[in-house]
Amino acid sequence: MDSGSTSAEFAGLIDLAAERIGGRAVAANDEFFAPKENLLKPGRGEFIPGKYTDRGKWMDGWETRRRRDSGHDWCIIQLGAHGSIHGVDIDTNYFLGNHPSYASVDACDLQGTQVARKLAGPSMSWTEILPRVPLKPGMQNLFSIAGRQRWTHLRLNIYPDGGVARFRAYGVVLPNWDTTSRTALVDLAAVVNGGVVVAASDMFFGSKENLIMPGRAASMSDGWETRRRRGPGHDWAIVRLGHSGLIRKVEVDTNHFKGNSPDRCSLEICHEPAGGVDALTSHDIRWKELLPETKLLPDKRHVFDRQLRKPSPATHVRFSIFPDGGVSRLRIWGTIL
Repeated sequence: MDSGSTSAEFAGLIDLAAERIGGRAVAANDEFFAPKENLLKPGRGEFIPGKYTDRGKWMDGWETRRRRDSGHDWCIIQLGAHGSIHGVDIDTNYFLGNHPSYASVDACDLQGTQVARKLAGPSMSWTEILPRVPLKPGMQNLFSIAGRQRWTHLRLNIYPDGGVARFRAYGVVLPNWDTTSRTALVDLAAVVNGGVVVAASDMFFGSKENLIMPGRAASMSDGWETRRRRGPGHDWAIVRLGHSGLIRKVEVDTNHFKGNSPDRCSLEICHEPAGGVDALTSHDIRWKELLPETKLLPDKRHVFDRQLRKPSPATHVRFSIFPDGGVSRLRIWGTIL
């Protein structure tokens, strides 16, 4: 545990608890002033002066009542993607005179669907991954986590009570591939299956990570978009697949991109299990063409299967767009090896 952590240390890691990938606050012992669901929403929250509810001041976070006895408050979170936790952010943004003095985090690894009653029950076995630490008001409280065990649920404990605006659990997705059939089509690039966009030529208007998020994009801002190219060349993004496999189908979705979608796209693959970013973005890697340059239409979900070359084992894909523009989602459907 390191209380001097910075957000840069968690760059490239996935917020496994994020609402957008399926994270849920499933139980809390108290949420009198503000609901637990706010913890996992995007952004750092907002403050609206003069806004009140029949319970008191409206706050964009999870806030419990003032405790008048011994004990502490807690909230149980089901991770949207199971994996190892490298760091947490306990953000007390706008909670100034009402933030908790301390917090700790426990974790467990559960198989199957667990009801909130069982998770909150006395028979549940939890492992402490962050011991009790002091929190500062109105800011991101960042802590690194030791250990790389796979977890499915977290329990945020606050001492003794108060409000937390947002909670982030940064880590690496560790899917359970033992339960996946070798003949089943799986989106090998999906973030919930361990896919990671490791590099991109440009992401001036939209983050590369949006490409592999669940569901269709909510708006143009929820996609990957590059600046307007004024010289030669084209833009690209490299995705490390969650598992090596044979790619059978590709989806390229330009949803919401109407006057700024790419004109064409292509896809190349390589099998480099140990390939780092430097190697993948250099001329040291031999890429094989899977999808030749193919026309794209604006605001449309494209599906390519018969257009693909004969598949070969792949650990990474290089998705190229010509010359520039925006793509909301990329799906790489294949069978695992």
